[in-house]
Amino acid sequence: MNSKLRIIYNGIVTDNPTFVLLLGMCPTLGTTSSAINGMSMGLATMGVLICSNMAISAIKNFVPAKVRIPAYIVVIATFVTMLQMLMQAYLPSLYETLGIFIPLIVVNCILLGRAEAFASKHSVLDSGLDGIGIGLGFTIALTLLGAIRELIGTGRIFDTIIFPETFGSLVFVLAPGAFIALGFMIAIFNYFKNR
Repeated sequence: MNSKLRIIYNGIVTDNPTFVLLLGMCPTLGTTSSAINGMSMGLATMGVLICSNMAISAIKNFVPAKVRIPAYIVVIATFVTMLQMLMQAYLPSLYETLGIFIPLIVVNCILLGRAEAFASKHSVLDSGLDGIGIGLGFTIALTLLGAIRELIGTGRIFDTIIFPETFGSLVFVLAPGAFIALGFMIAIFNYFKNR
């Protein structure tokens, strides 16, 4: 496989932040009560991840080692602030739904981890591809988890009725359902990954 495609593949499968690395559990459990919320949070995080990875890779030679972590956080916070302003202006209802989880992207360990482990050691292009791969892996995981919770909890996926709501199990829309669904999804993902 081409080395550029391998970087993206690793982010989706080998180093999937949700199912393999178990990073970013707060937004994973907190925003996936529906498929649209999970997908929106994943895409928001992916946008910040791509931009911050590329920016950090571009400035890595100019940042002294003693202040590299605070510098990375400032870069990430800048992109999160830009995302927050754009969402407030153009997607206010989605911004209200995701609430506190948007500003919390700054302290999401996926972003800082990728900045330290990958972007600070690779080229701008490779860092962007890593952001795409890890971001896609995170987005896919959150969308799947949200879709499963929404389907079992309300009988819908992306607000499309699949079966009557009376057959739904409300626990899957609530916090305990997030833990149950995520546990089964991690087990299934790792089963197929290790075969």
